[in-house]
Amino acid sequence: MSRVEKTFEQAMNNLKTISGEAIPVAPDARGRVGDFSADALRLDAAAEADRIAGAVREQILKHLRRRGAVVGLSGGIDSSVSAALCVEALGAKSVLAVLMPEKDSDSDSLRLGRLMAETLGIAHVVEDIAPMLDAAGCYARRDEFIRRLVPGFGPGWGCKVAIANPLAGEGFSLTMLVVQSPDGRQQKLRMPLDVYLGVVAATNMKQRTRKQIEYYHADRLNYAVIGTPNRLEYDQGFFVKNGDGAADLKPIAHLYKSQVYALAAHLGVPNEIRRRPPTTDTWSLSQSQEEFYFSLPYREMDLCLFGLNHGIAAEAVAQAAGLTAEQVERVWRDIASKRRTTAYLHEPPLLVEPVR
Repeated sequence: MSRVEKTFEQAMNNLKTISGEAIPVAPDARGRVGDFSADALRLDAAAEADRIAGAVREQILKHLRRRGAVVGLSGGIDSSVSAALCVEALGAKSVLAVLMPEKDSDSDSLRLGRLMAETLGIAHVVEDIAPMLDAAGCYARRDEFIRRLVPGFGPGWGCKVAIANPLAGEGFSLTMLVVQSPDGRQQKLRMPLDVYLGVVAATNMKQRTRKQIEYYHADRLNYAVIGTPNRLEYDQGFFVKNGDGAADLKPIAHLYKSQVYALAAHLGVPNEIRRRPPTTDTWSLSQSQEEFYFSLPYREMDLCLFGLNHGIAAEAVAQAAGLTAEQVERVWRDIASKRRTTAYLHEPPLLVEPVR
């Protein structure tokens, strides 16, 4: 059995639908070609919004015994949809949005976050976390590691981290540092492991600081904290442990990104937010999510992940996604690799023995 086939078997064993039930897949599903398309990701947006809102209401009011919800609004599609679903579940008066810019944030993030809060009619607070990050040494620690490769890096420079282009045969494991000098010149350098780990460790302070602020407001109001990852992010470990991975509930973690966009249209998320390209909004240079972590734009990644989860043939997924079968199998290998390497992010603290 090949590695890809083993990955199929593992996926089939762990397979869940968006409602949490096992999906029966025909024995020959892996061999079918030509009957798979983006239509597989369609859902009844109105029914799904009602279902999620009902679950959120039950979880917050009865299970968690909290009075409302706190959502960190980033101006992106996932947090906007999560906030809208909480309003559907609890009413606008029981939802608080927290907007948390810092010095590397895109100014559009704050503006669009405000726009979403005003659209929903929910209260919002702005917490500039830059002073906290400065005091904790977030920027200084990151810059110290960058200067190991670029000695002149400092004020006025920009930076981001990017993966290599896997579909061009460069591999998935190569991570590059991109820096831009004050005069606009860019350099792209391969990072040694210690530099990569140091830069990422310092940058992760941003997500952990934001979550600290969210829990402050949740504690003072007796509210629950909402996590906003979609299925692609949740599956692939695209979150920081005890940072944006921390939450009391994650209402859209079962939805593929394409389905989140469908809910956004139904819930009235402003067009400007729906048109905004997904971004990490973590680095001073503009950066897309696929450039930082995913190997493809979300539409193609959704199809590849769905195809893997449902045992669809690589050739069929390739036709639907506009890729070659070889490229799809490369993406599947990357998915399997990320599942292995980020599995610990989903783990609770380990104990020597159960404590009852």
